[in-house]
Amino acid sequence: MGLPHSAGADPSPLHRPAEHRPPAHNPRMCLARAPSAPQGLSSRPAMNQLQLFLPCAAGVESFLADEVHGITGLTGQDLLVGRGGVLLRASWRHALLLNLHSRLAQRVLVQLAHRPYRSENDLYAAASDVAWEIWFTTRQTFKVEVTAQHSPLQSLNFAGLKVKDAVADRFRAKSGVRPDVNTQWPDVRIHLHLTTDEATIYIDTSGEPLFKRGWREDKGDAPLKETLAAAMIAASGWDPHGDHPQPLYDPCCGSGTIAIEAAQIACRIPAGMIRRFAFEKLLPFQAHVWSAIKNEAEGAITTSLVPIFGSDVAFRMVDFAQRNAERAGVADAVQLRGGDALQRMPPCDEPGVMLLNPPYGERIAAAGAAGRNASERAADRAQGMAVGREEAQTEDGGAFFSQLASHWKKNYTGWTAWMLTPDLKLPGKMRLKESRRVPMWNGPIECRMFRFDLIKGAVRDRAAKAGPDGTPPAPPAP
Repeated sequence: MGLPHSAGADPSPLHRPAEHRPPAHNPRMCLARAPSAPQGLSSRPAMNQLQLFLPCAAGVESFLADEVHGITGLTGQDLLVGRGGVLLRASWRHALLLNLHSRLAQRVLVQLAHRPYRSENDLYAAASDVAWEIWFTTRQTFKVEVTAQHSPLQSLNFAGLKVKDAVADRFRAKSGVRPDVNTQWPDVRIHLHLTTDEATIYIDTSGEPLFKRGWREDKGDAPLKETLAAAMIAASGWDPHGDHPQPLYDPCCGSGTIAIEAAQIACRIPAGMIRRFAFEKLLPFQAHVWSAIKNEAEGAITTSLVPIFGSDVAFRMVDFAQRNAERAGVADAVQLRGGDALQRMPPCDEPGVMLLNPPYGERIAAAGAAGRNASERAADRAQGMAVGREEAQTEDGGAFFSQLASHWKKNYTGWTAWMLTPDLKLPGKMRLKESRRVPMWNGPIECRMFRFDLIKGAVRDRAAKAGPDGTPPAPPAP
């Protein structure tokens, strides 16, 4: 059973999430005992004995493993974690459930072959042995996509062509007809992943990446991917169904990604409820099974019992967020308002969790009307420009973030703030001490998710001077 790694990541040993891993067990032994991929019609695998790989962003693997366990109940040898994704021994039904419910996976791939290679001819042989005819027909189009990590081959395009030829030649040998290739909108996506000396072939059950939920039609210049927003929520530990659910607020909400993801979680609306999937065009697909799965999911949808808020300095973005929330089915579960993050007061009396991905560097400079000088804002208004997260360019991001920290310390006592940023020195700029930092990647950008526990200066000073049991210090002797 092979595990591709995310591009640019160093290979690391597979492991299980700590809560699912028995002591003194070598997970690589599980790989050695894994069932082999299909090699032909005579060895057609039962659909309850599939090997699935769910790729995800670097840093999200452990959260994805927990999510997969919650969706499928899989554990032990059936749930392994490596850098870049999660590997499962699962069933076809599990593949459908994961496509519907996973908020963190990028795709759900079925592994069909895994073997050593030295040349393109080895790739042709590996693809020729796969029983493609049990997955799709000659009436459907297909595409081969290639990823690699330290592959010695000179051309990845040629490697993909060899796999494409093998697929076509097998169909032609079986039926006299070959399927067509469609590189834009294929019915079937085949993935080839190459390492230094091993090749793995997958068939994609998702189609479009799973971050495409189907509700985002309005977006800004640099929208946060839904999968990353869900990872931020998972890392924060925010749980709308726990014993003490807290309000959630994104003061830089943009087109609403974090707030909408949180609202769907609170309402138990599956991430893929309104989109289509590639598995609907594969031969194992049974419409009545899929219909029953969706009906069960629809029956679990509920009303959110926890307040969720979002605001943005650009009213245009708030309008986008509102329309996106309506399409996502959570317009009544999230409250969206306009307002500058440097000025807006807490949206509710009860302290809660702030979760934000402020504009930055490679995306967009830090934005906020109050963080820019008056002459800049006046010049923009004179030219009829909207002062928003797309247009506003704060040259001194440190000034913006230090003002934001001051605003929080003054007005958000008791709140917990989580901020995703590529700036590892951000806590110093904000003059805040982070209580936790979680490594994450926003596409190619390495980031950290910082947690700040907001305490007023006077309260913080008293807490620092208090004894280990929280008692105030003794008064000085006369």
